Amino acid sequence: MSESCNSCSVKKEHDKAKPNCAVIGVYNHPQAAVIAYYALHALQHRGQEASGITTIYYDEVKKKNKYAYVRDEGLVLDVFSKEGVLTNDLKGKIAVGHNRYSTTGSSTKFNIQPFNMIYQSGILALAHNGNLVNTKTLKKKLQDEGSIFQTTTDTEIFMHLIAKSKKETQIEQVREALQIARGAYSICVITEKGLIAARDPNGVRPLSIGRLKVGDEYSYMIASETAAFDIVSAEYVRSIEHNEMIVIDEETIKTGEIKSYKIADVTPESKHCIFEYVYFSRPDSKIFGESVDKVRRKLGKNLADESPIIPIDGSKLRVIPVPDSGNTSTLGYAQVNNENHGNTMFEIGLIRSHYVGRTFIAPGQNNREMKVKTKFNTVQGIIEDKQICVIDDSIVRGTTSKALIKLIREAKPKELHMRITSPPVKYPCHYGMDFPSREELIANHYETEEEIGKAIGVDSLKYLSLDQMLAAVPQEKGIGYCTACFNGEYPIELEDEIEGIRDNE
Repeated sequence: MSESCNSCSVKKEHDKAKPNCAVIGVYNHPQAAVIAYYALHALQHRGQEASGITTIYYDEVKKKNKYAYVRDEGLVLDVFSKEGVLTNDLKGKIAVGHNRYSTTGSSTKFNIQPFNMIYQSGILALAHNGNLVNTKTLKKKLQDEGSIFQTTTDTEIFMHLIAKSKKETQIEQVREALQIARGAYSICVITEKGLIAARDPNGVRPLSIGRLKVGDEYSYMIASETAAFDIVSAEYVRSIEHNEMIVIDEETIKTGEIKSYKIADVTPESKHCIFEYVYFSRPDSKIFGESVDKVRRKLGKNLADESPIIPIDGSKLRVIPVPDSGNTSTLGYAQVNNENHGNTMFEIGLIRSHYVGRTFIAPGQNNREMKVKTKFNTVQGIIEDKQICVIDDSIVRGTTSKALIKLIREAKPKELHMRITSPPVKYPCHYGMDFPSREELIANHYETEEEIGKAIGVDSLKYLSLDQMLAAVPQEKGIGYCTACFNGEYPIELEDEIEGIRDNE
């Protein structure tokens, strides 16, 4: 990703952990840029600040390979709105794409990915999702050796490491760079000869392989989530494993074999980001080889087992999600609560507007409340004089939750409860998610769930326990999860002073 995906020194307005970035790769497709465009559109939720695509093509006039790129701030539909940009400007059968969510105060165009370069080994373009933990150390070393940095992102570290490598092939150069860089990364690289993709040894961020038939041959795709495959009717092949670098080239097209390399000699236990399942990824995607929908339903079911609500006076308990990320887990909660205690039904009590501009500024003093009202409205007939349980995936600062509960209170429920499908968020993420600092997290200001519930304005509040959250995700040998935002146990040692990384702009 771009700047370190940690909380930053500039105070944010959001009350959710913000997504990281989307990474896309396409190989051997006559309209590679078009495929990348639709894939990025499907993964718009992973980054809404900027978007970019780079392609590599053969120039018939100059008789050599060249690269073309389009990068700009804005949504995918806006960045690539110029007529002919995907077919005339971005020519070629190889493409790499990126959606960006910046995590620092400034948003500068020179940080927009993919990054491109021509060096001694040829053309290379790279897109990155994640965050390195030794950025400061590597940047100083590279600068001391003469490197000149053009951006303020940890992604550029990869470019310098690759360019300075003494290895003979680009595959070896990329692998060496991955061995030197430490932290969370899922990257996609295109060269004149093929496509390279990798996940860090702990596999914190997701990345999958897909393919689609074009004539008599297959085209291959790389994507952060499999929803990117669905939009172009590509089939899911598999997840890239943690500590794996794969290469797709002409030999792959001929034989169907995807070359695979280890990054570190010894493969550690994975540390998949569990928040990808809880909140970030689309429910219709597969990540880490598992259906997000399946996991989210299980999260809701486990929450209902652990923290049920007993319907009162023989009337029905209405369980409503905070859309959209709460929808699937609410179905699981309502099902199990009904099976165990009866009279429970899933209802759509909050209607979300999908047309709220990112730069909306509310007038007057009720800024937070007005923003919530522009995003949500209640269905009063569902809520009024009813026992209501609101299901959400997380509470970060608590400011938006408080405003949302106030909005629901205006619809006059008889009782208003809240259930959260993850434990309290108490620590910032240093591996690619934008959480606020510890001081801004509401769970660090109150000692109990009851106190947080009172602060937000609900009759009761319960979080899912860490054990039951882990029980909802796949458990296989060698597969583990990063839960640092909940318990402060960071699986990858933080080599840099974190503040130094955050404030690199």
